[in-house]
Amino acid sequence: MADMTDGKNTGSHRARILPLIAIAVAAAVGAFTLRDYLSFDALRDNREALIAFRDSNYLASALLFMTAYVVIVAFSLPGATIATLTGGFLFGTVLGAGFNVIAATTGATLIFLAARMGLGQALRARMAASEGLVSKIRKGLDENQWSMLFFIRLVPAVPFFVANLIPAFLAVPLYRFVVSTFFGIMPGAVVYTSVGAGLGEVFARGETPNLGIIFEPHILFPILGLCALSLLPVALKWATGRKDVLK
Repeated sequence: MADMTDGKNTGSHRARILPLIAIAVAAAVGAFTLRDYLSFDALRDNREALIAFRDSNYLASALLFMTAYVVIVAFSLPGATIATLTGGFLFGTVLGAGFNVIAATTGATLIFLAARMGLGQALRARMAASEGLVSKIRKGLDENQWSMLFFIRLVPAVPFFVANLIPAFLAVPLYRFVVSTFFGIMPGAVVYTSVGAGLGEVFARGETPNLGIIFEPHILFPILGLCALSLLPVALKWATGRKDVLK
């Protein structure tokens, strides 16, 4: 009976990690096969065809673009930044940012669910049984989930896929992940979408876009201000010694 139970548990564990394996394989394959297709040069060379298709099939263009963006994010494929620029180039800053944020949030949610189903439960149980520093870190994150979720989304230095996986491994509720992702990625998405909206002039000059714009002072300082704001509840708890402040 024990052997049968162990077999079922092993089979169940393998089934849970299949989505993660699929994502890892797709990411590895995509890194080598899609680099030339999901690039600034590819966007520049195909810009006229993309604009013509958008003009004659606007709704289909929007849906196809968002679907492609979801796939890129969900499978951690290269080209997320180019996709964001393309959203601005094809649909303008306002609509483009909306499409980008919705698609990125959807893709992030898919990889979050895959990670939580595959390894999140086991890691969460192991962390719950840990003592000392690991236990303190876990409790600190649990008590300040909203603040930490917004913080890792707002900080430009935190890779997007890392911000998708950490909450899954810490058993963050789905609705908190979705809300914090949707609103947390907005500032950066608007910046890069606006860069994409101006690509027509960049192409005309034969230049490349300034992807480091998010680190320029007039962009970076407001984002860092939002980061500080997201950590304000944590600072208040620390200063007052209360755990119920803005929890």
